[in-house]
This record gives sequence, structure tokens and C-alpha cells, in this order.
Amino acid sequence: MGKVTTHVLDLSNGLPAKHVHIKLYSINLGEREEYLQGAWTNDDGRVDEPLLQGEQLKEGVFELEFQVGGYFNEQSFYETVPIRFKITDPDEHYHVPLLISPWGYQTYRGS
Repeated sequence: MGKVTTHVLDLSNGLPAKHVHIKLYSINLGEREEYLQGAWTNDDGRVDEPLLQGEQLKEGVFELEFQVGGYFNEQSFYETVPIRFKITDPDEHYHVPLLISPWGYQTYRGS
């Protein structure tokens, strides 16, 4: 069964980023179409449950919006980090890690 998961690592201290708020949206024609859900990272920098799975997971474009400004107590250059990604096979696992610091970020397709 396919699913969408994420985790957030804080590169400024080498630890998981705890209590980062994440919002998930579906995208249609390049615009946010629908807010699907929100989640918070746990002590390991991960969300407790997949953000999408089962019947919710379908082909299309989605956006994860990470609220990093609050995590860094407003000392971050970035207020939010949006990551748009495409689901082409609902049976696959889509893992979207985010590496953050107050001055930059990096992401990749994980496994």
C-alpha cells in the first residue's frame, strides 16, 4: 500500500526537528486546491502517521508546507518551506525528508 511520509532534521544542531507544524495541500493547475490535513513532527522529527495512505493517495500534485519560522522562534530567514511533489503511482511509498537550518534547507526523495 502506498503512502506519503516525511521527517525533518535540524542541521544547525544535528538533531531531529521536534514540533514542526506541517500542512498538506492538493494542487490543481498550479494553485492550492484543497487543504487536506495538518500534522506535527514528534520527538524523532517524524509525523506519527502517514500524511496520505490508502484511498486518500491518488495520482496528482501535492504540497507539504513546513512552518519553520515557528520552530526557529522567528529567528529563521524562512517562514515556511513549501515542497511540491507529484504522485504517479499510488502504490509507492513517497518519503519527503526536509533538512533545515535558520538560513537554508534541502530536500530529496527518500525511501
